[in-house]
Amino acid sequence: MKKTVVLGATDNPSRYAYRAVHKLQQHGHEVVPVGIRRGEVGGKKIINDKKEEVTDVDTVTLYVGPQNQPDWYDYILSLKPKRIIFNPGTENPELERKAAQQNIETLHHCTLVMLASDNY
Repeated sequence: MKKTVVLGATDNPSRYAYRAVHKLQQHGHEVVPVGIRRGEVGGKKIINDKKEEVTDVDTVTLYVGPQNQPDWYDYILSLKPKRIIFNPGTENPELERKAAQQNIETLHHCTLVMLASDNY
């Protein structure tokens, strides 16, 4: 299964990032929740230290708006994911260009829809 970093993870059940963590786990994917606030989601501690090493990442799925992404560029790219999913509202041409320069695939899609349609 695909090790996925959920960037923008939260312990707030009304947020899509929270739902994504749970749905990814239900589909058998290893999830690494990363966010700005401490907490726990899906039985995992939310990482909020950009220095914490995460390896073998297949996918980064974004739940952080483009205005807040620049602080995360180096971190995202350091994960060396195979792909980045830009969920609705997270589209960012600058980050897409940076990803393309490192041969990282980018998708404009919804992680929850991809999982529901077995297209993840």
